[in-house]
Amino acid sequence: MKNSVVETIVGAGVIAIAVVFFVFAYTTSGAGKGAGGYSLSAEFENIEGINIGSDIRLAGIKIGSVVRQELDPSSFQAKVVMSLDNAIKLPDDSTAKVTSEGLLGGKFIAIEPGGSEELLKDGDQMSYTQSAIDLWGLINQFMFDSDKKNK
Repeated sequence: MKNSVVETIVGAGVIAIAVVFFVFAYTTSGAGKGAGGYSLSAEFENIEGINIGSDIRLAGIKIGSVVRQELDPSSFQAKVVMSLDNAIKLPDDSTAKVTSEGLLGGKFIAIEPGGSEELLKDGDQMSYTQSAIDLWGLINQFMFDSDKKNK
């Protein structure tokens, strides 16, 4: 009987430590920050490397995250829904582009603010977008174009 009480206490301690760890990881990772902001959408031809939870950055600072992505059946473009910090108000001519942290870095959506006086509101769609660049496609195009020129 004495062993089962000790085992129960140790098990409860392990579970409590695991819960504390997961709460700490969730709050420090910024995963929950997307829920409190306003929502914007944007359509891209290619969002390769962008997933739910990917960063939305302005001047290199995270201002939100991707909360949903879907394919628009009429335009065959990828629609990304983003949640942005309420403190950041963007002009309606702002640009969203898929970019990466480096040659092998992770992808994120970079926002470049426009100069309009009108601001985007909750639920609006960004009109100006730039899709992800297909690096391997560019390399293949360069290789095959140079082969054609040499012949």
